[in-house]
Amino acid sequence: MTGMGDRTPLPRAFFLLLPLLLAADAPSNWPQFRGAAASGRAAGARTAPTTWSLDPPVNVKFSKTIPGLAHSSPIVWGDRIFVTTAVPKDPSEYNQQLKIGLYGDVAPVEERAPYAFQVLCLDRVTGQLLWTQTAHEGIPKTKRHPKSSHASSTPATDGQHVVAFFGSEGLYCYDYSGELAWSKDLGVLDAGFYRMPTAQWGFAASPVIHDGKVIVQCDTISQSFLAAFDVSTGKELWRTARHDVPTWSTPAVLPDAQRPQIFCNGYKEIAGYDPTTGKQLWTMAGGGDIPVPTPVFSDDLNLIFITNAHGPIAPIYAIRPTADGDVSLKDKQSSNEHVAWSTRRGGNYMQTPLLVDNLLYCCADNGLLTCYDAKTGDVRYRQKLAAGTGGGFSASGICADHKLYFSAEDGTVHVVAAGPQFKLLATNSLGEPAMATPAAVDGVLYFRTRSHLLAVSAP
Repeated sequence: MTGMGDRTPLPRAFFLLLPLLLAADAPSNWPQFRGAAASGRAAGARTAPTTWSLDPPVNVKFSKTIPGLAHSSPIVWGDRIFVTTAVPKDPSEYNQQLKIGLYGDVAPVEERAPYAFQVLCLDRVTGQLLWTQTAHEGIPKTKRHPKSSHASSTPATDGQHVVAFFGSEGLYCYDYSGELAWSKDLGVLDAGFYRMPTAQWGFAASPVIHDGKVIVQCDTISQSFLAAFDVSTGKELWRTARHDVPTWSTPAVLPDAQRPQIFCNGYKEIAGYDPTTGKQLWTMAGGGDIPVPTPVFSDDLNLIFITNAHGPIAPIYAIRPTADGDVSLKDKQSSNEHVAWSTRRGGNYMQTPLLVDNLLYCCADNGLLTCYDAKTGDVRYRQKLAAGTGGGFSASGICADHKLYFSAEDGTVHVVAAGPQFKLLATNSLGEPAMATPAAVDGVLYFRTRSHLLAVSAP
């Protein structure tokens, strides 16, 4: 363990109790990809920043260098931030290739140097590094897309455990002080274009912690599965086969008392599962054939929204959680007993949509932002965020203080007012490429860029 500085070490028991003591004071934790329930919405009414500047620093709390290349998002619990990264051991490989923008190159990047796959813990207020753990060292077992990384899966925490997933390099669980609790080798998880199996693009689905279980969706070239492990011991509780092509989607969990569900995106098998047993509850086929976005859920409307793209269609489906059996739409159908509404075009390719006040915001790779009425599917507006540019958008949007934040790959953050009419409030630069979805807690935004972790806040 490194990074503790000259401070007197505190007893391990203190770190195990600390998250429980902090929970009452920090209800707006950001425990996984896109925060609680993958909603992308910050809790509370703290004022969030509209503008900031790096030079000169304005509304910037800290900017800390993070080694390696990773697109995993930061997560926050109490006074701690957790991030993962993949650091090449050979200094000559340190500036790994990262090709951003809109292009169709499918050829993967193969790195032959060994990497250190690491979990970092930082102080939420100062950005000071508190500890670093190296989960695994070795040459990556699969290749990656030029726009991807070997650490694209966002970690998850419940305040006592920190779970990091490095795909083929393993699943790891640490306690709050950084001590390894357990690890699992899930084999080579080959995620690539199913029509061109040699095009390995890197694993990206993030773990989710729910009801004492670590849930992982592993859709690969062969033997795809959904599995649950005991968060305390690592014991495999169940594993359900999925009959699908590779996906890069993080599952979402609906902790409904009457019918809790795990929702999984897919091409052949969009589906809902029982989190206790792994039993499939319903299934649906017919989407884009490179599924990436995470499902999102509306408590108000009691609907699950699933979108994906690539191939003949780029759909959005609004599915009722009471769905049962095969709920696939037939030819020319846009709805049925289980699907409230759908559209064949307009769905997201990379970004998880954002649901705020019954409005569904979908940002395309080219920055075209479409706002839908989440109840009916009617379009409220469609607006290009970055008109006339060739830049791409990969990070998912988030909401804080009724402001929407959409990060472009070049590091430009577009701040849009939430509502049925488009209103651009500001654009701000992060100073370098940004592929990771940000986090938001108590009015502070945490951005992961190519080489830094930045915290920005209102004055």
